[in-house]
Amino acid sequence: MEARTRWTVAIFAFVALDAASLQIRGALLPRFETAFSVSPGLLGLVAPAGTAGFFLTVLVVGLAAGRIQVHRTLLVGVVGAGGLLLVMSAAPVYPLFLGALVLHGVSLGGVRALDRALLSHLYPDRRGRMFTLHGLAWAIGAVSGPAFAALVISVADWRAVFVLLGLGFLPVALSMRGLSLPERMEEERPISLEGAAGLARDPVVLGMAGALLLIGGIEGAIFTWLPYYADTSLPAALAPLALSAYLLAYVPGRVIYTVLAERVGYASLSLALAVPAIPAMYVALVATEGYAMLVAVFGLGLCMSGQFPLLSAVGAEAASEYSGPVNAISTSATYVGMAAVPTAMGVITGRYGIGTAMLVPVALIVGAALTIGAMWRAR
Repeated sequence: MEARTRWTVAIFAFVALDAASLQIRGALLPRFETAFSVSPGLLGLVAPAGTAGFFLTVLVVGLAAGRIQVHRTLLVGVVGAGGLLLVMSAAPVYPLFLGALVLHGVSLGGVRALDRALLSHLYPDRRGRMFTLHGLAWAIGAVSGPAFAALVISVADWRAVFVLLGLGFLPVALSMRGLSLPERMEEERPISLEGAAGLARDPVVLGMAGALLLIGGIEGAIFTWLPYYADTSLPAALAPLALSAYLLAYVPGRVIYTVLAERVGYASLSLALAVPAIPAMYVALVATEGYAMLVAVFGLGLCMSGQFPLLSAVGAEAASEYSGPVNAISTSATYVGMAAVPTAMGVITGRYGIGTAMLVPVALIVGAALTIGAMWRAR
């Protein structure tokens, strides 16, 4: 197997595990509430704890992509991500669990700051297609996470979920250990002050960042609180599957958008998906409950599944010479939204109930559609 293929398999396997480790948090939120005896407001800290270290690491490592030892950073990140899941599985108190979650985010961020930049250099003529396939690998891991959690907790304690998932990072680390980086990645251009200023002025990059901030907030809301919301109208054993139904749509959605992206255009397709997502969001998160909600969230997932890879590809095309920094901007903007919105929803849930809190992503999708429209015009 040639080095490029081995790198691709390793990256896709890592991102699938990353997605699964993110999605099990929402699926296990009711278990955390019972195990650690915490309120809904404190449960809202799970999202920012997992994102705080991730965001800072993605930003720092991505902006320094032309100056750091890329291979070592990738390897340390993979090993750390797996090891810290094992620490979380043994955490006796909630603060220790949150602390390990912060460090887990740091480890993930070191890899995610570089993975799409590496793909960009491995496949310079198929960047958009590979980004969408990267998103498909994430979707497969994401949809597997809640289902995996539901299966494990049906026969064992919730801590076993973290143990088994943590061990999955080991073969990824072993596969990366002996690989050499592509020449293009070794020659990644360090960003200068002038280059950073240029990115800050680019309306397409700014539009991408703004749209992904809102999209990240929506996804953070759904990933964290959808199982909790579903628990109010579905049997407890089935509530985690509400998130699986949403994420299941990411798999066919991203397969379809991989084909359409290079024919329609990344920005145009992103806008075409954002507009119908507005009524779909309202129907799925406000107007339905119980088993009907499972069908509605699947439809919503089809509308939302393409946004992150499509918008990321728009930014990468706008400044392809700075693939690392652009990747840092797109990923960090998404995860800032993922941290902030679920936290705010935890406060709203504590005061007014989860039904009121679920109106937040409905408002955000309207803002996201307007932002994507402005970016489309700027292009």
